[in-house]
Amino acid sequence: MPDETPDQTPEEASGLTARPTSAPTGRRFTRLSAGVAAALAATAVLVVVGIVALVLGLRGAPATGAPQPAAAAGSSSSTAPSSPGSSASASASPGQGGTPATPAPKTSGSSDGSGIGDFLEASEPTSLEIPSIGVRSSHFVQLSIQPNGTISVPGTAQEVGLYDAGPTPGQLGPSVLAAHVDTPSGVPGIFHELRRVKVGDVVKVSRQDGSRLTFTVDRVQAFKKTQFPTELVYRGDFTKAEIRLVTCGGPTDSRNEYRDNVVVFGHLTSAS
Repeated sequence: MPDETPDQTPEEASGLTARPTSAPTGRRFTRLSAGVAAALAATAVLVVVGIVALVLGLRGAPATGAPQPAAAAGSSSSTAPSSPGSSASASASPGQGGTPATPAPKTSGSSDGSGIGDFLEASEPTSLEIPSIGVRSSHFVQLSIQPNGTISVPGTAQEVGLYDAGPTPGQLGPSVLAAHVDTPSGVPGIFHELRRVKVGDVVKVSRQDGSRLTFTVDRVQAFKKTQFPTELVYRGDFTKAEIRLVTCGGPTDSRNEYRDNVVVFGHLTSAS
Protein backbone atom coordinates (compact mmCIF):
# COMPACT_ATOMS: atom_id res chain seq x y z
CA MET A 1 0.00 0.00 0.00
CA PRO A 2 1.24 3.55 -0.69
CA ASP A 3 2.53 5.72 2.12
CA GLU A 4 -0.07 8.03 3.54
CA THR A 5 2.40 10.86 4.04
CA PRO A 6 5.68 11.66 2.32
CA ASP A 7 8.97 11.16 4.15
CA GLN A 8 9.86 14.72 3.19
CA THR A 9 7.68 17.78 3.14
CA PRO A 10 8.34 20.25 0.31
CA GLU A 11 10.21 22.42 2.76
CA GLU A 12 12.32 19.52 4.07
CA ALA A 13 12.96 18.02 0.65
CA SER A 14 13.85 21.23 -1.18
CA GLY A 15 17.27 22.77 -1.25
CA LEU A 16 19.68 24.13 -3.82
CA THR A 17 23.41 23.66 -3.92
CA ALA A 18 25.89 25.83 -5.73
CA ARG A 19 26.73 24.53 -9.19
CA PRO A 20 30.38 23.95 -10.08
CA THR A 21 32.09 26.80 -11.82
CA SER A 22 34.10 24.42 -13.99
CA ALA A 23 32.80 22.47 -16.97
CA PRO A 24 31.69 18.84 -16.57
CA THR A 25 34.62 16.45 -16.65
CA GLY A 26 35.31 13.55 -18.99
CA ARG A 27 34.04 13.44 -22.59
CA ARG A 28 34.80 16.61 -24.52
CA PHE A 29 31.78 18.70 -25.40
CA THR A 30 30.52 20.96 -28.16
CA ARG A 31 30.36 24.67 -27.40
CA LEU A 32 28.24 27.04 -29.47
CA SER A 33 28.99 30.52 -30.72
CA ALA A 34 26.97 33.23 -29.03
CA GLY A 35 24.52 33.72 -31.92
CA VAL A 36 23.85 30.04 -32.54
CA ALA A 37 23.58 29.32 -28.83
CA ALA A 38 21.02 32.04 -28.28
CA ALA A 39 18.93 30.78 -31.19
CA LEU A 40 19.06 27.20 -29.93
CA ALA A 41 18.07 28.19 -26.42
CA ALA A 42 15.15 30.28 -27.71
CA THR A 43 13.94 27.42 -29.92
CA ALA A 44 14.15 24.92 -27.09
CA VAL A 45 12.13 27.18 -24.79
CA LEU A 46 9.37 27.52 -27.40
CA VAL A 47 8.93 23.74 -27.43
CA VAL A 48 7.48 23.79 -23.92
CA VAL A 49 5.77 27.18 -23.77
CA GLY A 50 2.58 25.63 -25.20
CA ILE A 51 2.04 23.34 -22.21
CA VAL A 52 -0.67 25.08 -20.22
CA ALA A 53 -1.15 22.53 -17.43
CA LEU A 54 0.62 19.32 -16.57
CA VAL A 55 -0.14 16.92 -13.76
CA LEU A 56 1.44 13.48 -14.14
CA GLY A 57 -0.67 10.52 -13.03
CA LEU A 58 2.31 8.34 -12.23
CA ARG A 59 0.60 5.40 -10.65
CA GLY A 60 0.27 2.20 -12.66
CA ALA A 61 -3.22 0.98 -13.47
CA PRO A 62 -4.94 -2.39 -13.98
CA ALA A 63 -3.75 -4.28 -17.04
CA THR A 64 -6.96 -3.71 -18.99
CA GLY A 65 -8.16 -1.05 -21.38
CA ALA A 66 -6.31 1.58 -23.36
CA PRO A 67 -3.74 3.94 -21.86
CA GLN A 68 -5.00 7.34 -20.76
CA PRO A 69 -3.10 10.63 -20.55
CA ALA A 70 -2.54 12.33 -17.23
CA ALA A 71 -5.52 14.49 -16.32
CA ALA A 72 -5.25 18.15 -15.44
CA ALA A 73 -6.06 19.85 -12.13
CA GLY A 74 -5.39 17.03 -9.73
CA SER A 75 -6.59 13.86 -11.45
CA SER A 76 -3.87 11.23 -11.52
CA SER A 77 -5.39 8.04 -12.87
CA SER A 78 -3.91 6.20 -15.84
CA THR A 79 -4.67 2.86 -17.43
CA ALA A 80 -1.98 0.51 -18.66
CA PRO A 81 -2.13 -1.49 -21.90
CA SER A 82 -3.17 -5.11 -21.64
CA SER A 83 0.20 -6.37 -22.85
CA PRO A 84 3.32 -5.81 -20.71
CA GLY A 85 6.25 -3.76 -21.92
CA SER A 86 4.21 -1.57 -24.26
CA SER A 87 4.42 2.18 -24.66
CA ALA A 88 2.23 4.57 -22.71
CA SER A 89 0.64 6.19 -25.72
CA ALA A 90 -0.50 5.00 -29.12
CA SER A 91 1.12 8.10 -30.60
CA ALA A 92 4.47 7.45 -28.96
CA SER A 93 6.71 4.42 -29.23
CA PRO A 94 10.15 3.50 -27.90
CA GLY A 95 12.93 4.94 -29.99
CA GLN A 96 10.87 7.81 -31.40
CA GLY A 97 12.72 11.09 -31.74
CA GLY A 98 15.92 9.89 -33.39
CA THR A 99 18.79 7.74 -32.19
CA PRO A 100 22.12 8.91 -33.61
CA ALA A 101 24.45 6.00 -34.26
CA THR A 102 27.63 8.04 -34.08
CA PRO A 103 29.32 9.04 -30.80
CA ALA A 104 28.75 12.50 -29.35
CA PRO A 105 31.16 15.07 -30.79
CA LYS A 106 34.65 15.23 -29.34
CA THR A 107 35.40 18.77 -30.43
CA SER A 108 35.26 21.78 -28.17
CA GLY A 109 36.02 25.44 -28.32
CA SER A 110 37.09 28.15 -25.95
CA SER A 111 34.54 30.13 -24.01
CA ASP A 112 32.86 32.79 -26.11
CA GLY A 113 31.16 34.65 -23.26
CA SER A 114 27.68 33.56 -24.35
CA GLY A 115 26.89 31.86 -21.03
CA ILE A 116 26.10 28.59 -22.79
CA GLY A 117 27.51 25.58 -20.93
CA ASP A 118 28.95 22.35 -22.29
CA PHE A 119 26.59 19.77 -23.74
CA LEU A 120 26.24 16.72 -26.01
CA GLU A 121 24.24 16.08 -29.14
CA ALA A 122 20.94 14.19 -29.01
CA SER A 123 21.01 10.48 -28.18
CA GLU A 124 18.34 8.31 -26.56
CA PRO A 125 18.95 6.91 -23.06
CA THR A 126 19.59 3.17 -22.76
CA SER A 127 19.95 2.85 -18.98
CA LEU A 128 19.20 4.84 -15.84
CA GLU A 129 20.81 4.30 -12.44
CA ILE A 130 20.16 6.00 -9.11
CA PRO A 131 22.62 4.21 -6.78
CA SER A 132 21.38 5.81 -3.56
CA ILE A 133 17.95 4.13 -3.87
CA GLY A 134 18.93 1.05 -5.85
CA VAL A 135 17.23 2.01 -9.11
CA ARG A 136 18.48 0.53 -12.37
CA SER A 137 16.35 0.40 -15.52
CA SER A 138 16.81 -0.12 -19.24
CA HIS A 139 13.10 0.00 -20.15
CA PHE A 140 12.28 3.33 -21.80
CA VAL A 141 9.22 4.66 -23.61
CA GLN A 142 8.41 8.02 -25.17
CA LEU A 143 5.96 10.41 -23.47
CA SER A 144 4.06 12.79 -25.74
CA ILE A 145 1.73 15.76 -25.38
CA GLN A 146 -1.87 14.59 -25.79
CA PRO A 147 -4.71 16.48 -27.56
CA ASN A 148 -5.96 17.83 -24.21
CA GLY A 149 -2.57 19.48 -23.54
CA THR A 150 -1.39 17.03 -20.88
CA ILE A 151 1.35 14.44 -21.19
CA SER A 152 1.05 10.67 -21.43
CA VAL A 153 2.49 8.38 -18.75
CA PRO A 154 4.36 5.06 -18.94
CA GLY A 155 2.17 2.05 -19.67
CA THR A 156 3.62 -0.14 -16.90
CA ALA A 157 5.09 0.47 -13.45
CA GLN A 158 8.56 -0.67 -14.55
CA GLU A 159 8.99 1.62 -17.55
CA VAL A 160 10.73 5.01 -17.53
CA GLY A 161 9.25 7.60 -19.85
CA LEU A 162 11.28 10.28 -21.67
CA TYR A 163 9.42 13.47 -22.63
CA ASP A 164 9.87 13.39 -26.40
CA ALA A 165 9.43 17.11 -27.08
CA GLY A 166 12.33 18.01 -24.78
CA PRO A 167 16.08 17.36 -24.77
CA THR A 168 17.59 13.91 -24.40
CA PRO A 169 19.91 13.60 -21.37
CA GLY A 170 23.09 15.58 -21.99
CA GLN A 171 21.58 18.15 -24.36
CA LEU A 172 21.02 21.74 -23.30
CA GLY A 173 17.97 22.18 -21.09
CA PRO A 174 16.05 19.89 -18.74
CA SER A 175 15.61 16.30 -19.91
CA VAL A 176 12.45 15.01 -18.22
CA LEU A 177 12.12 11.36 -17.19
CA ALA A 178 8.94 10.16 -15.47
CA ALA A 179 7.87 6.83 -13.99
CA HIS A 180 5.23 5.32 -11.71
CA VAL A 181 5.59 5.23 -7.94
CA ASP A 182 3.39 2.10 -7.65
CA THR A 183 0.29 0.37 -8.99
CA PRO A 184 -3.27 0.78 -7.63
CA SER A 185 -2.79 -2.50 -5.76
CA GLY A 186 0.35 -1.19 -4.07
CA VAL A 187 3.04 -3.00 -6.10
CA PRO A 188 6.11 -0.71 -6.09
CA GLY A 189 7.01 1.05 -9.33
CA ILE A 190 10.51 1.86 -10.57
CA PHE A 191 10.39 5.31 -8.89
CA HIS A 192 8.83 4.07 -5.63
CA GLU A 193 11.73 5.38 -3.53
CA LEU A 194 12.38 8.56 -5.51
CA ARG A 195 11.33 10.74 -2.57
CA ARG A 196 14.34 9.38 -0.63
CA VAL A 197 16.89 10.85 -3.05
CA LYS A 198 19.03 13.54 -1.39
CA VAL A 199 20.84 16.63 -2.61
CA GLY A 200 24.31 15.56 -3.74
CA ASP A 201 23.22 12.06 -4.87
CA VAL A 202 24.09 11.09 -8.43
CA VAL A 203 21.97 9.93 -11.37
CA LYS A 204 23.76 7.94 -14.06
CA VAL A 205 22.52 7.73 -17.65
CA SER A 206 23.96 5.68 -20.51
CA ARG A 207 23.02 6.64 -24.06
CA GLN A 208 22.80 4.93 -27.46
CA ASP A 209 25.88 6.78 -28.72
CA GLY A 210 27.97 5.02 -26.06
CA SER A 211 28.36 8.00 -23.75
CA ARG A 212 27.93 7.67 -19.99
CA LEU A 213 26.67 10.70 -18.10
CA THR A 214 26.58 11.60 -14.43
CA PHE A 215 24.13 14.16 -13.06
CA THR A 216 24.35 15.55 -9.53
CA VAL A 217 21.12 16.23 -7.64
CA ASP A 218 20.52 19.91 -6.75
CA ARG A 219 17.04 19.70 -5.30
CA VAL A 220 14.25 17.30 -4.35
CA GLN A 221 10.77 18.67 -3.77
CA ALA A 222 7.13 17.60 -3.59
CA PHE A 223 4.52 19.80 -5.30
CA LYS A 224 0.73 19.65 -5.05
CA LYS A 225 -0.65 18.40 -8.35
CA THR A 226 -2.95 21.41 -8.49
CA GLN A 227 0.15 23.63 -8.32
CA PHE A 228 2.55 21.65 -10.51
CA PRO A 229 5.40 23.99 -11.62
CA THR A 230 5.31 23.25 -15.35
CA GLU A 231 7.76 25.97 -16.35
CA LEU A 232 10.26 25.07 -13.62
CA VAL A 233 10.23 21.40 -14.60
CA TYR A 234 10.00 21.60 -18.38
CA ARG A 235 11.40 25.01 -19.24
CA GLY A 236 14.25 25.16 -16.75
CA ASP A 237 17.65 26.47 -17.81
CA PHE A 238 18.44 26.01 -21.50
CA THR A 239 22.04 27.16 -21.06
CA LYS A 240 22.99 23.94 -19.21
CA ALA A 241 22.42 20.21 -19.49
CA GLU A 242 19.96 19.24 -16.74
CA ILE A 243 17.72 16.36 -15.72
CA ARG A 244 14.32 16.05 -14.06
CA LEU A 245 12.91 12.86 -12.51
CA VAL A 246 9.17 12.93 -11.80
CA THR A 247 6.73 10.62 -10.01
CA CYS A 248 3.73 10.75 -7.66
CA GLY A 249 3.93 11.09 -3.90
CA GLY A 250 2.44 12.51 -0.75
CA PRO A 251 -0.86 11.53 0.86
CA THR A 252 -3.69 9.89 -1.08
CA ASP A 253 -7.23 11.17 -1.51
CA SER A 254 -10.60 9.40 -1.19
CA ARG A 255 -10.02 7.77 -4.59
CA ASN A 256 -6.65 6.40 -3.43
CA GLU A 257 -4.82 8.74 -5.80
CA TYR A 258 -1.71 10.65 -4.82
CA ARG A 259 -2.10 14.39 -4.28
CA ASP A 260 1.50 15.39 -5.01
CA ASN A 261 4.28 15.01 -7.53
CA VAL A 262 7.87 14.43 -6.39
CA VAL A 263 10.51 16.05 -8.62
CA VAL A 264 14.27 15.53 -8.55
CA PHE A 265 16.36 18.28 -10.18
CA GLY A 266 19.96 17.69 -11.28
CA HIS A 267 22.73 19.02 -13.54
CA LEU A 268 25.36 17.31 -15.68
CA THR A 269 28.72 16.96 -13.92
CA SER A 270 30.62 14.45 -16.06
CA ALA A 271 30.51 12.45 -19.29
CA SER A 272 32.72 9.76 -20.74
